[in-house]
This record gives sequence, structure tokens and C-alpha cells, in this order.
Amino acid sequence: MFGFLRKQFVDVIEWLEQPGQLAWRVPFEDREIQNGAQLTVREGQVAVFVNEGCVADFFEAGLHTLNTANLPVLTSLMNWDKGFKSPFKSDVVFLSRKEQHGLKWGTAQPVTVRDAEFGALRIRAFGSYSFRVANLEPFVSRVVGTLEGLNVSALEPQLRAAIQTAIATALGSGGIPFLDLAANQQALSDRIKGEVDKAFEQWGLECLSFYVESVSLPEEVQAHLDKGSSMRVLGDLGQYTRFQTAEAIERAAGVDGGVAGVGAGIAAATALGGAMSAGLGAAAPSSAPADEDPIATIEKLHKLVTLGALSQQEFDAKKAELLSRIR
Repeated sequence: MFGFLRKQFVDVIEWLEQPGQLAWRVPFEDREIQNGAQLTVREGQVAVFVNEGCVADFFEAGLHTLNTANLPVLTSLMNWDKGFKSPFKSDVVFLSRKEQHGLKWGTAQPVTVRDAEFGALRIRAFGSYSFRVANLEPFVSRVVGTLEGLNVSALEPQLRAAIQTAIATALGSGGIPFLDLAANQQALSDRIKGEVDKAFEQWGLECLSFYVESVSLPEEVQAHLDKGSSMRVLGDLGQYTRFQTAEAIERAAGVDGGVAGVGAGIAAATALGGAMSAGLGAAAPSSAPADEDPIATIEKLHKLVTLGALSQQEFDAKKAELLSRIR
């Protein structure tokens, strides 16, 4: 009988939390908290007494003796006698208010934003963040509910979804071109954090830190951007065409095919230059006519003989072919 009675009453209430734990409901099945029980709340924790799903009383870090003096709200709700002689039942939930750090976020799918320079862009972003429980009532009622416990891993998908929405809002209204994002990464992090704070607040959470570590474009878009950057670096289209011509001739001279390969290289490079010039229109006229003068071609081939890129026999054969075209 003594063992049975001892089982029914809880004398000491405490929680030794594990990393990643956010909440733990004290199991009170077939047990009651007796008047004068000891409640131990450690640093970074808070104990919440819940009556019929509503937060009644809470205790910060320290050692507390449970009686009518320090449970005023719960005592009023339960209409207990002033003597408070009988044991009582109530849900007790421990919450961790420590910072949950080192968490990663990322865009599962590219976020489409309107860029000031490129128009619509699909952007990926990655980074890290941390948070803690700040407002007890919405966190208990909207997140914990009747759960026996809650870990960070169970809450992360919901938080990442909120972060992705905040990113779209912050990038869409920021007005900073994509090419300037790297120089304004801290400002971008602060702006996104402001949107994340609004989302987290509804669950009683506070975002303590938020960092954008990388912002990138899809591979195919980045490839086109790299090509455009290369053209801007090269600048002079005429020089670029001559460079491509020399590259094509050098490759053709080094493979089987001899003069035929050189001719094919010249034709390919000339076609490339004509296509690029046509693409630029009147702003960048072609540096050479589409059908180059055979005499000019012979002069170029002679220079290659001087440089050692062509043998004399190959030059003579190609020269005879070109001269035969002249009527």
C-alpha cells in the first residue's frame, strides 16, 4: 500500500534535456503532483503549467516549491480550497530557451525574382541560421500542443519553408542587381532576417542569426552569363575573330589532313567572325568580307610558312588551288 501511494504522488520535477530538444511533457499517467513538490528548472529552461490547453503559470530557472502562493493562475482556474491540501493534476511542459544554432537552410527549387539588369532570374541561395523559443504561449499552443516532446529536426522543414518565402519577398523587393549581391551580402542577410523574424514570430520563435553564404544561378543561365562576361573582357570583335582564326589554323595544321585541314580551319574561323559581326549589326561592322580575296589568303598562308606553321609544299599546293579560282 505504501509503495502504491508513493507511486501516485510526484515529489520532484526536473528535466535533463538532450541537444536538439525543444520541449518535453512530464509524464503524469496515474500520478499526481502533491502540494509542496519541488520543481527544478535549470538555466536556459522554463517550466509551463498548462490547464486544458491554455498556459496557466510558468517558472524560470531556479528551485521552486509548488503551492497556492506561486501557482495563482492555476489555483484560480481549478477553484481549489485555500488550504490547498489535496494533490492536483496538471500538464507540465519543459521548454528549452537555448539558442539552436548551426542550422542550414537552402532553396529546394530556384526562386524566381525580377532583376534590375537581367529581368526574370531563377536564383538559388544557401546559408545558416539560429533561433530560440521567445514567446511561450504561442509556442505551446501552436507548436507543442499535446505532443509528448518536440525536437528541432521535427520543426526544421516548417522553418525552411518559411525562410524560402522570406527570401522571395526580400529579393523581389530589394532592388539590388544580381551582380551586386556579393558586395551587399551582409545587407541581403539582414533584409532576409527581417522577413524571417515576421514568419517565426507567429510560432513564438525568434531568429537570432541569419547568414546568406551563397547566391547562384542555374547552370545554364550561369553559362550564358559567363559567355557575356568573356565578350565584354575581350572587347574588340576584330581582335577576337583574328584570335579564333589563328587558333583554328593551328589546330588544323597539327592533325592529319594537312592543307585541307588548314583550309577548313580558315573557313570555320571566317564563318565565326561573320556570324558574330552580323549579330552585332551596324554597331560592329564586319572586319572582313564573307568571300575573302584569294590573293589576301595567299599572303596569310605565306606568313604561316614564315612562322613554320606550314611547309613549303603545303603552301605551294594551296597557292595553286587559290590561283586557279581567279578568272
